[in-house]
Amino acid sequence: MNYPISPCAPESISVQSEPGTEELILNAVAVVIETARSRGQSLEEVRSEVLADDMMLDPQLRLWLSDIVTQAWESNPG
Repeated sequence: MNYPISPCAPESISVQSEPGTEELILNAVAVVIETARSRGQSLEEVRSEVLADDMMLDPQLRLWLSDIVTQAWESNPG
């Protein structure tokens, strides 16, 4: 996934958060969803990017992240 940081991201992602905390992950997911929607992407397009094979996450973590993105997308229809 290649999403630039949104101009409002510094407000969304607290510099007080430590890397890997739930809040940081949830805020990052929110920024990805906001950016995807502003680009006119669908949930399925975002999910396919999350599930794409890369060297950063193993398949199980990609599936978990895809589920989190789906839940967040559906809980806030925008």
